[in-house]
Amino acid sequence: ANSHGGTKIPCGGNMFTHYCQNGSEKEEEPLLRENPRRFVVFPIQYPEIWKMYKQAQASFWTVEEVDLSKDLPHWERLKPEEKHFISHVLAFFAASDGIVNENLVQRFCLEVQVPEARSFYSFQILIETVHSEMYSMLINTYVSELKERDYLFNAIQTMPCVKRKADWALQWINDTKSTFGERLVAFAAVEGIFFSGSFAAIYWLKKRGLMPGLTHSNELISRDEGLHCNFACLLYSYLVNKPSEDRVKDIITKAVSIEQEFSTEALPVDLIGINCCLMKQYIEFVADRLLADLGLAKVYQVENPFDFMETISLEGKTNFFEKRVAEYQRFGVMSSMKDCEFTLDADF
Repeated sequence: ANSHGGTKIPCGGNMFTHYCQNGSEKEEEPLLRENPRRFVVFPIQYPEIWKMYKQAQASFWTVEEVDLSKDLPHWERLKPEEKHFISHVLAFFAASDGIVNENLVQRFCLEVQVPEARSFYSFQILIETVHSEMYSMLINTYVSELKERDYLFNAIQTMPCVKRKADWALQWINDTKSTFGERLVAFAAVEGIFFSGSFAAIYWLKKRGLMPGLTHSNELISRDEGLHCNFACLLYSYLVNKPSEDRVKDIITKAVSIEQEFSTEALPVDLIGINCCLMKQYIEFVADRLLADLGLAKVYQVENPFDFMETISLEGKTNFFEKRVAEYQRFGVMSSMKDCEFTLDADF
């Protein structure tokens, strides 16, 4: 038995050594309860979850759609400290999407028995791979020296500041005692908080008119991650036995402290001209928004200090690249939902 009660039971029929969740949690949670119909999508039982899957599908993109041709001349004109900052941020990102996918493959896709949610996760795995490819391509484009490239691609081993963030995420994948709800919150924090400082820093470069390929890919990726974070909050709302408010806040505030250290000490944003105190406040603002989306009271009670971030949304609800919208909203993907036999909200 584990510390949450119940007996650990292996996920049926899989080859992994992880355990799904304790027996009582598996029986009590509709999302986790064994579902003999999990292999078939229709009829839709969770229309809100399915709607998010269709939103993810409509937002699909590939690295070939991002023009990097103007970035290298910009890169060559950057100060050494600006190059250092960008390359190290990309090194964290290049590894982080693989960690998110490892959790989806080894834990969440095995635990969640609802086909609508599995559909979303399967698409998330695909787009996280696109993100990882994009970051790797950016590193290849900017960094010509092979030894430095290797250093960046192995950031989890070579950079202590990246390793700390990676270790925190990996510990949740390997944790057999925590509940699904706790791990759902933890990975919402990974995608919502651990990425927030770096996303904001790259938007700052866009405000300065720098690196159009990097900043365009950042828009696409931050939109995707906002949707993934929203999806975690949606699944959380379906949990019968949620973690205590104190436990959730403990997880999120720990993520905040790690991200603040990364963005203001280990890889300080003042290298590219951003005030570190304001960045700390921004990370707290993002955390408060996540807490609100989980239905909980805010901890930090701070305003968004970055006016340049008002034009975008990490919540995945605001379309901040209107000029390209037709290219990314795949033709007919969302509108076809209206023709389905089941009924969904029409206001998307």
